[in-house]
Amino acid sequence: QVQLVESGGGLVQAGGSLRLSCVVSGSIFSINIMGWYRQAPGKQRELVATISSGGSTNYADSVKGRFTISRDNAKNTVYLQMNSLNSKDTAVYYCNVWGVGFEYWGQGTQVTVSS
Repeated sequence: QVQLVESGGGLVQAGGSLRLSCVVSGSIFSINIMGWYRQAPGKQRELVATISSGGSTNYADSVKGRFTISRDNAKNTVYLQMNSLNSKDTAVYYCNVWGVGFEYWGQGTQVTVSS
Protein backbone atom coordinates (compact mmCIF):
# COMPACT_ATOMS: atom_id res chain seq x y z
CA GLN A 1 0.00 0.00 0.00
CA VAL A 2 1.37 3.39 -0.98
CA GLN A 3 1.19 6.26 1.47
CA LEU A 4 2.06 9.91 1.11
CA VAL A 5 2.64 11.66 4.40
CA GLU A 6 2.92 15.43 4.40
CA SER A 7 4.32 17.54 7.17
CA GLY A 8 5.47 21.08 7.83
CA GLY A 9 2.25 23.01 7.57
CA GLY A 10 1.07 25.44 10.21
CA LEU A 11 0.37 29.04 11.07
CA VAL A 12 2.83 31.71 10.00
CA GLN A 13 2.81 35.48 9.78
CA ALA A 14 2.82 37.23 6.45
CA GLY A 15 6.36 37.47 5.12
CA GLY A 16 7.38 34.30 6.91
CA SER A 17 8.52 30.93 5.62
CA LEU A 18 7.52 27.30 5.87
CA ARG A 19 8.96 24.10 4.47
CA LEU A 20 6.65 21.28 3.51
CA SER A 21 7.79 17.69 3.19
CA CYS A 22 6.09 14.68 1.66
CA VAL A 23 7.42 11.18 2.18
CA VAL A 24 6.21 8.44 -0.15
CA SER A 25 6.27 4.96 1.30
CA GLY A 26 5.14 1.55 0.15
CA SER A 27 5.53 -0.46 -2.98
CA ILE A 28 6.11 2.14 -5.64
CA PHE A 29 8.41 2.14 -8.59
CA SER A 30 9.86 4.91 -10.68
CA ILE A 31 8.03 8.05 -9.67
CA ASN A 32 8.04 10.41 -12.63
CA ILE A 33 6.52 13.62 -11.36
CA MET A 34 6.27 14.81 -7.77
CA GLY A 35 4.32 17.93 -7.03
CA TRP A 36 2.37 20.15 -4.72
CA TYR A 37 -1.15 21.43 -5.20
CA ARG A 38 -3.28 23.59 -2.96
CA GLN A 39 -6.92 24.26 -2.34
CA ALA A 40 -8.21 27.38 -0.63
CA PRO A 41 -11.71 27.53 0.86
CA GLY A 42 -14.33 27.85 -1.86
CA LYS A 43 -11.79 27.42 -4.64
CA GLN A 44 -10.67 24.63 -6.89
CA ARG A 45 -7.47 22.74 -6.29
CA GLU A 46 -4.61 24.34 -8.20
CA LEU A 47 -1.10 23.47 -9.16
CA VAL A 48 1.65 25.00 -7.06
CA ALA A 49 4.79 23.30 -8.37
CA THR A 50 6.04 20.08 -9.91
CA ILE A 51 9.41 18.46 -10.34
CA SER A 52 10.36 15.64 -12.65
CA SER A 53 12.65 12.73 -11.88
CA GLY A 54 15.35 14.59 -13.77
CA GLY A 55 14.92 17.75 -11.75
CA SER A 56 12.93 19.89 -14.18
CA THR A 57 10.60 22.20 -12.32
CA ASN A 58 7.36 23.99 -13.06
CA TYR A 59 5.73 26.68 -10.94
CA ALA A 60 2.46 28.51 -10.83
CA ASP A 61 2.97 32.17 -11.70
CA SER A 62 1.68 33.19 -8.28
CA VAL A 63 4.54 31.45 -6.47
CA LYS A 64 7.46 31.96 -8.86
CA GLY A 65 10.41 33.50 -7.09
CA ARG A 66 9.00 32.70 -3.66
CA PHE A 67 8.59 28.92 -3.57
CA THR A 68 11.17 26.25 -4.38
CA ILE A 69 10.37 22.61 -5.01
CA SER A 70 12.99 19.91 -4.61
CA ARG A 71 13.13 16.15 -4.27
CA ASP A 72 15.30 13.41 -2.87
CA ASN A 73 14.82 10.39 -5.11
CA ALA A 74 16.68 8.08 -2.77
CA LYS A 75 14.24 8.96 0.01
CA ASN A 76 11.13 9.26 -2.18
CA THR A 77 10.60 12.67 -0.65
CA VAL A 78 9.54 15.97 -2.14
CA TYR A 79 9.91 19.34 -0.45
CA LEU A 80 8.38 22.75 -0.89
CA GLN A 81 10.24 25.71 0.55
CA MET A 82 7.83 28.62 0.82
CA ASN A 83 9.16 32.12 1.44
CA SER A 84 7.54 35.54 1.57
CA LEU A 85 4.20 33.99 2.37
CA ASN A 86 1.07 36.09 2.11
CA SER A 87 -2.60 35.60 2.91
CA LYS A 88 -3.33 34.34 -0.61
CA ASP A 89 -1.12 31.34 0.13
CA THR A 90 -3.52 30.14 2.83
CA ALA A 91 -4.80 26.74 1.74
CA VAL A 92 -4.58 23.02 2.25
CA TYR A 93 -1.48 21.81 0.45
CA TYR A 94 -1.51 18.37 -1.15
CA CYS A 95 1.38 16.25 -2.26
CA ASN A 96 0.95 14.41 -5.57
CA VAL A 97 3.06 11.79 -7.31
CA TRP A 98 2.58 9.95 -10.55
CA GLY A 99 4.31 7.59 -12.89
CA VAL A 100 3.40 5.02 -15.49
CA GLY A 101 0.08 3.55 -14.42
CA PHE A 102 -0.31 5.26 -11.08
CA GLU A 103 -1.09 8.51 -9.33
CA TYR A 104 -1.35 9.14 -5.61
CA TRP A 105 -2.36 12.03 -3.36
CA GLY A 106 -1.50 12.87 0.20
CA GLN A 107 -4.06 13.78 2.82
CA GLY A 108 -3.13 17.45 2.82
CA THR A 109 -1.53 19.81 5.28
CA GLN A 110 -2.98 23.16 6.30
CA VAL A 111 -1.00 26.34 5.73
CA THR A 112 -2.43 29.48 7.26
CA VAL A 113 -0.82 32.87 6.75
CA SER A 114 -1.91 35.62 9.10
CA SER A 115 -1.69 39.24 8.04
